[in-house]
Amino acid sequence: MTALALGGFGIGTTEFATMGLLPQIAETFGIPDYEAGHAISLYAAGVVVGAPLIAVLGAKLPRKGMLIGLMLAVALGNGLSAAAQDKTLLLLARFVAGLPHGAFFGIAAVVAATLVAPERRGTAVARVMVGLTLANLVGVPLATAAGQQIGWRTAYLAVAVIALLTAAAIAAWVPLVPKVEGASMKGEVRAFGRPTVWFAIFTGMIGFGGMFAVYSYVAPLTTEVAGLPGGAVPWVLAVFGLGMTLGATFGGRFVDRSPAGSVFGGLIAVCVILVLFGLTATIPVFLLLLLFLLGFTIQILAAALQIRLMDASPDAPSLAASSNHSSLNVANGAGAWLGGLAIAAGWGYTSTAWVGVALSVAGLAIAVASVLYERRALTRETTNQTMAMASAASTTVDTHPR
Repeated sequence: MTALALGGFGIGTTEFATMGLLPQIAETFGIPDYEAGHAISLYAAGVVVGAPLIAVLGAKLPRKGMLIGLMLAVALGNGLSAAAQDKTLLLLARFVAGLPHGAFFGIAAVVAATLVAPERRGTAVARVMVGLTLANLVGVPLATAAGQQIGWRTAYLAVAVIALLTAAAIAAWVPLVPKVEGASMKGEVRAFGRPTVWFAIFTGMIGFGGMFAVYSYVAPLTTEVAGLPGGAVPWVLAVFGLGMTLGATFGGRFVDRSPAGSVFGGLIAVCVILVLFGLTATIPVFLLLLLFLLGFTIQILAAALQIRLMDASPDAPSLAASSNHSSLNVANGAGAWLGGLAIAAGWGYTSTAWVGVALSVAGLAIAVASVLYERRALTRETTNQTMAMASAASTTVDTHPR
């Protein structure tokens, strides 16, 4: 678990550090903050493309070997990011860096789930995500501080080093995990034919956009809305990371009890938090408190969606688990883009909270539709079974007259 969490730490740092370094990146290339935010969107696009593609192509490959290869790809993408000399090259490098993200977390979640009892899967998946949460607690604030003092390129170089160390740790510590019986490219793709899979994907894709609409612009929200100095940004990021870490540490218990209930509770909580954020973000103490609660809640929601997808596709767990991160990074890109549109329209940085509320409500509506569909499908299946049993009984009576 330690090696997998270390990989999550590196990936989480590279994903979220960009958000804290937007002003520095924008200054380097002479562009506005919201245009620098395209680096976030391109990273997310890489995750969206890479997660299902790698999961399908690697269906028959040993999972340990895939994890090592994916971390080497993370090192490459971040090295290219650090070396980028213009905006276009940076965007391309961020896309490359995002390609292994979802597949790594997806395969790591499957590996972790196979090492524990079925009723402990939520906790196991949450523990894998601890690395991601620690990235927000420690890695992202340190990368942001280093980026402000030394230069934003150092953050990506540091992640490249972490990725190489993770590859070595996985080779040394992670046990060999047997492949799923009958695993194949065709079997993995077949999972996309199930409506329950798509409901879970769209719930994360839309619902998580609310968080990213706000968090993508946490640096200017801290300095221009709450009126804190630039040096406070790393501390604000650490507060969000603390919330995520505690959510991953304790939230798995909620997911173990009820994945569906955790999805609904998480989305409702996010809606409430973002409404309060839109009303009170100008007050520093409320900015910090609500970012902490947002981090805590979304970590529970992420683990719940992960389990929902794995349950919906038991014969293609790698694709299902990877697709969760793909959907969350669609949310990442869409949230950053829609939040940027609101800012560019002159509505101010707090308008991102209201964009987030709209996305979270839409995600909640999709989750409700998912449950209704599942209930109707179960009712239909029960009715068909009852009719089949009645028909069999009638046939038995007819062929054995008294």
